[in-house]
Amino acid sequence: PRRFPGFPGQIAHGPRDRPQVALTFHGQGDPATAKALLTEAEKAGAKVTVLAVGGWLDEHPALARRILDGGHDLGNHTLRHLDINDMSEADAYAEITGCADRLRRLTGSIGTWFRPSRARTATPLVERLAHRAGYPHVLSYDVDSLDFISPGAPAVTRKIAAELRAGSVVSLHFGYADTVAALPAVLQELERRGLRAVTTTELLT
Repeated sequence: PRRFPGFPGQIAHGPRDRPQVALTFHGQGDPATAKALLTEAEKAGAKVTVLAVGGWLDEHPALARRILDGGHDLGNHTLRHLDINDMSEADAYAEITGCADRLRRLTGSIGTWFRPSRARTATPLVERLAHRAGYPHVLSYDVDSLDFISPGAPAVTRKIAAELRAGSVVSLHFGYADTVAALPAVLQELERRGLRAVTTTELLT
């Protein structure tokens, strides 16, 4: 993971003066849904960021390489996707490093980003632990699609369209049919506004 000078320890969005956004996906759930989302994004020339759950990588190790081969960012979303902000220091650190170890074993890297599980932002303790594990920044977001409550694809698209602007980091999830169904319309909306979906690394570079 690289440090981005001038950006805070927790990053919720990128520069507002460039026509780019980052679509970030919490990586778990049915691998077929994950592959469908990646294929849909790639068809539109979009790059995404996947924050993978370690236990999910244990079950579907080939997906780590699939994500990277598509030109996407791959990061750490804890080992078991529990409420990390409520854990003891030792347990929270084990959640971060457990996922990092799996990423390193599968890809040679601990991944480009860390995002806390079941929380939009990390507590100061979890942020410190992420830094200790090798992640200079915690990746938050400024647009929550709420796709995980399965409100229907049009509702997901509307929520993103209402809040999205240049530099936004959007929270989405693998594993939900609504997300797959909404993605083409979301990408069309980006195109209509002259925005490009890029990896988080590219957004901040």
